[in-house]
Amino acid sequence: MKQFVALAALALAASLGLAADKVPTPQQKLMGTCNTEATGKKGDERKAFMKSCLSNGKKLQQERMKLCNSQATGKTGDDRKSFMGQCLKK
Repeated sequence: MKQFVALAALALAASLGLAADKVPTPQQKLMGTCNTEATGKKGDERKAFMKSCLSNGKKLQQERMKLCNSQATGKTGDDRKSFMGQCLKK
């Protein structure tokens, strides 16, 4: 039983360590930015601000996708995939 508890604790510690190494997604970054900008707002005001902020971020992402897609014209396969990945990270 002690071995099981020790093994479970070790597995938990390892999984927490791996989770800390993950890079936040663009949506997570946007949420963090909007959350920081919403400091001091409460209730309905905060809710409305967050909705607006997050929807603006989605619009920006869609515009970036259109731009990168147009710039990737003529590229195929791994070359296109690599280009799109780099372009969307900017």
